[in-house]
Amino acid sequence: MAEPGTRKYVGSAFVSVNREMRERLWKRVQEHAGPPPREMPKRPATQWVKPGIKARVKHLRGEEDLRHASLQDFWDEGT
Repeated sequence: MAEPGTRKYVGSAFVSVNREMRERLWKRVQEHAGPPPREMPKRPATQWVKPGIKARVKHLRGEEDLRHASLQDFWDEGT
């Protein structure tokens, strides 16, 4: 997940959506796979996605990075 506007990496999130949405997300990820952000340490088993997808994420407050985050919904920018 990246911060809106700056696209600074802020952490990852668990995918906690229904099967239909999870399949839609996986299709979107496969079609728009991209390189990791510059200067990002290697993260095994991570699938990076090109910018263009927005998400609603539930997480604990008070931290600069995401803590205990879970994906609730997603959509493509401009829709």
